[in-house]
Amino acid sequence: MTIADLAKIEGRTYPAGRRTQNLVGGASPIKAKGFCMGYVTLDPGGGQVPWHNHPQEEVYFIVRGTAEACVGQERTTVGTGQALYVPSGTFHQLTNVGTEPTVFLYAYSPAGDVAHWRQELDGSLPRAGAAAPPLPAGAQPQRKMPPGAAAGSDNK
Repeated sequence: MTIADLAKIEGRTYPAGRRTQNLVGGASPIKAKGFCMGYVTLDPGGGQVPWHNHPQEEVYFIVRGTAEACVGQERTTVGTGQALYVPSGTFHQLTNVGTEPTVFLYAYSPAGDVAHWRQELDGSLPRAGAAAPPLPAGAQPQRKMPPGAAAGSDNK
């Protein structure tokens, strides 16, 4: 039996104000072929999974907190107990709009690496409205992330 213990998974802190701990895939002892799953904490007041896309379809489940979700050209607020679906190839972003941490689970399929993690770390993440489609009207801006700004340990 293989068990991943969140208390023992260091994870990584990203420049956009979030900590990601892989529960399935990445550095986790659980290696599923069909999907990946993780636990993410967004910093209060703007911690973000920045505007990006990938070939996998994905679901975010908000464990606690409040966030602005942008998927394609749609924008809404999501909170505790809500799940959000992101279709394959669709640009999306999640930004903490509360004063407390927002915690969520992600699951995406099929399993594999998603480029935005490395792009964020090396400063090459496409900018909304330039190398990527614009954010929906009124959305929280995509956080600027300088190269080499990451802290924490590698989870990949």
